[in-house]
Amino acid sequence: MREVSIIGVGQTPVAEHWDRSIRDLSVDAIAAARRDAGVERVDALFVGNMLSGELAGQENLATLVADACGLLPIEALKIEAACASGGAALRAACLAVGSGAHDYALVLGVEKMTDHPTDSVTSALALAADADYEAAHGISFAALNGLLMRRYMHEHKARHEDFAPFSVNAHRNAARNPHAMYRTPITADDFVRSPVVADPINILDSAGICDGAAALLVAPSSEARRGRRPPVRVAASTCATDTLGLAERRDPLVWQAVADSARLAYDQARVKPKDIDFFEAHDAFTIVSVLTLEACGFADRGTALKLAAEGRIALEGDIPICTMGGLKGRGHPVGASGAYQLVECVLQLRGEAGAAQVKGATIGMAQSVGGSGSVAVTHILAA
Repeated sequence: MREVSIIGVGQTPVAEHWDRSIRDLSVDAIAAARRDAGVERVDALFVGNMLSGELAGQENLATLVADACGLLPIEALKIEAACASGGAALRAACLAVGSGAHDYALVLGVEKMTDHPTDSVTSALALAADADYEAAHGISFAALNGLLMRRYMHEHKARHEDFAPFSVNAHRNAARNPHAMYRTPITADDFVRSPVVADPINILDSAGICDGAAALLVAPSSEARRGRRPPVRVAASTCATDTLGLAERRDPLVWQAVADSARLAYDQARVKPKDIDFFEAHDAFTIVSVLTLEACGFADRGTALKLAAEGRIALEGDIPICTMGGLKGRGHPVGASGAYQLVECVLQLRGEAGAAQVKGATIGMAQSVGGSGSVAVTHILAA
């Protein structure tokens, strides 16, 4: 396999884009990535998306985007892995370029969610759960994560307010990101007073519904210096899966797919958790941040809340997470979130993250999680 690098990135602001279609957002992000790279050639397009058929009335999305961007007749495929779709699209591109099948591959993550009532979006998101044994009984993802949080609180004698540092950190970092949706810092008191969604989950535990698109251009590392921007090497790209339903797991607080994907990535990149300078975690809910940090080896079981309470997840901490707001602060356009994480990883490693810059960062990790930990895609990038 050839070594692969990211040579260009682009993104739209995450927002409620009432005046922009899924096609418009895609075109804008791809044009920005191609300008950033300064490379015209594109051999393939991989589009990460979860809900275009359900919410935008548009399947065959990759062909639509290729046409809109003037890229016909290249190979164009939609990649779906629930909320991990954006990360999965980069993995597909890395395999295509690494194998030699293509030299220049575009990755796009895109989602358009805000044109529909919240109930419709909630039902659409439940498609990533077990249709027979979870969704059919009316349990939403907020409820599933509420069950996980309640169990965690019981096992580790934790209080709900102990989760506040994760949301406070995300909003603090998002305030420094011009592309983030929620740029107002919050306090722990704001978190505690936030309305409950699915007890004990409240609004400030949860990432918001929104629209957005982010894109990356991938090339062989041997060709990467031809681009305009400093290339960022993909040191690892891995994927692992677990049962779709929570009830099928021996221990629902052990996110095995997350752990396996991270372990494979560490092995592939020849690093350990202590070598990671920052971690773009999939913080769709605060409990997900907790279970992910423990599964990935950044904290022992039952200690992630202490890690956050001590400020170690902040930009100046020893394992900064969600450095530009994460899903909670930036917003969570589900199929696009993994691509946004990776764009932000690249900006950090180039030293272009502005006020959110992690000083001296040379190795970053981004992980996208689909369902309730049922699929995890992990990338480790290096400057």
